[in-house]
Amino acid sequence: MYEEILSKCDHTLLKPTAVWSEIKELCDEAVRYGTASVCIPPSYVKRAYEYLDMRVPVCTVIGFPNGYSTSAIKAAEAADAVRNGASEIDMVIDLGALKDGRYVDVERDISIVREACRDQILKVIVETCLLTEEEKIRMCGIVSGSGADFIKTSTGFSIGGATFDDIALFAAHVGEHVRIKAAGGISTIADAERFISLGASRLGTSRIVKLVRELE
Repeated sequence: MYEEILSKCDHTLLKPTAVWSEIKELCDEAVRYGTASVCIPPSYVKRAYEYLDMRVPVCTVIGFPNGYSTSAIKAAEAADAVRNGASEIDMVIDLGALKDGRYVDVERDISIVREACRDQILKVIVETCLLTEEEKIRMCGIVSGSGADFIKTSTGFSIGGATFDDIALFAAHVGEHVRIKAAGGISTIADAERFISLGASRLGTSRIVKLVRELE
């Protein structure tokens, strides 16, 4: 009944105190429930990749959660993650550059990470809770021109997560080749269904698998 929703979930554990037993449990759940990926800290990518043995893709985060690492550092992080087995990279933009109106620098930052990712999926976290509507629309254009695969709402570590309005706004302004990931604060099956109906093709969440397991 919930297979479609689960297949769009990046089953996520990014808390800084995460230990291997928790990551391993996350991986086991992802396999059992058929999630799109596991999204985990970079330090666990190699071990999780070897443990999963290609059964579920490994996703990790770059420049996380603040986004103010230099492009060279983000690129090095991304390249290292890919070498360790990550097939999906979620990077945080340089929010200060966006606020400063340095749009060329924001796009260059994404493009540099895009190159470091090679052919792997790149998702761009724009932290919508910190942006004006004008900045959100601007980021839709920048992400669309950067070569990235997804625009993503949130880290889950700031003052807010995904909203229905933000997903609708993205859907109206991103290029046709850019997909949308809603992340942060997705706490019910109904929320997940609505985000998908509004245009999200991925959900970043730690809760949906738990909810489905409880329903079983």
